[in-house]
Amino acid sequence: MTMTSMSEAMVGRTRETELIAVIGGGSWGTALAGRLAANGSDTLLWAYEPELVAEINTHRTNSLYLPGINLHPALACTGDLEKAVLGRSIVLLVTPVQVTRGILKQLAPYIAPDAIIANASKGIELDTLRTVSQICVELLGDAAPARYVALSGPTFAREVAQELPSLIVAASLNADAAGRVQAAFSCPCLRVYTNGDVIGVELGGAVKNVIAIAAGICDGLGFGHNARAALITRGLVEMNRLGQAMGAQSSTFSGLAGMGDLVLTCTGDLSRNRTVGFKLGQGMNLTEILAEMHMVAEGVKSAASVYQLSRKLGAEMPIVEKTYQILHESKPARQAVIELMARDLKAEG
Repeated sequence: MTMTSMSEAMVGRTRETELIAVIGGGSWGTALAGRLAANGSDTLLWAYEPELVAEINTHRTNSLYLPGINLHPALACTGDLEKAVLGRSIVLLVTPVQVTRGILKQLAPYIAPDAIIANASKGIELDTLRTVSQICVELLGDAAPARYVALSGPTFAREVAQELPSLIVAASLNADAAGRVQAAFSCPCLRVYTNGDVIGVELGGAVKNVIAIAAGICDGLGFGHNARAALITRGLVEMNRLGQAMGAQSSTFSGLAGMGDLVLTCTGDLSRNRTVGFKLGQGMNLTEILAEMHMVAEGVKSAASVYQLSRKLGAEMPIVEKTYQILHESKPARQAVIELMARDLKAEG
């Protein structure tokens, strides 16, 4: 029995059909939409590019963001935001965090008042230093936390689309909402855990992208495995410091949305953020690097928002600080590493 046939058998036993809107036709949004459709949910994907909408509906492919992947034949796509969310029981946001506010403002009048709002994008809004859950409260009201679910974990879109075994976490203050999202996504190739620490899961996803750029810089400079392992470990400490300052649970950062995602993004060749760092370490200009990329590397802007948030909250994050300086203040990468190594000696912690 194939993964798909096992998934279809599982649908009939464990879940009711959901009406799901997926907002964002990039690699991750497309992979998740394809997974939901394969699991039996009535899934409608929204994409910005008209040519991409036509391609998905006609050929069931996304050659721009997921080349070589055949999407489930039941998946439909639209370029109309209102049509995408009307009557949907779950609305999954998979747009770059820096544009989420604008998209959500357009969606808000059409989202059902009892619909679950899920988010699978990772980052912190630059202008306000808010996470997506905080943006939802601002735009959708005080009832938003009871219908909000954060999705995160060590997952590359292509591997999920290829049905390779993957694990994620669905975090919500509402156990029923988390459970519905868990049921919608779960299948033999995608295992979903629930979690109650929304802010911790969101921070893990934002900070790991910044640390991944730093890891890429170390690799690009040729600093070896020792340096990368140390950077990942100390990056986890910084993630935890920011989390503690914002009321997150320390255990979250030992799990899928913390250490799991951090290790994947800092070491995997499919990591966009690690790739940006690697090319910086090799001496390329950031503007040139970003011009070559079709997809967004969230860590570039998250470096600024995470750094500013750490200063606001008094959380010591030297790796984030140096990464921010390399990206946004033109500090030479090698000099930044020298400054990190030359910091005052202290006990580990």
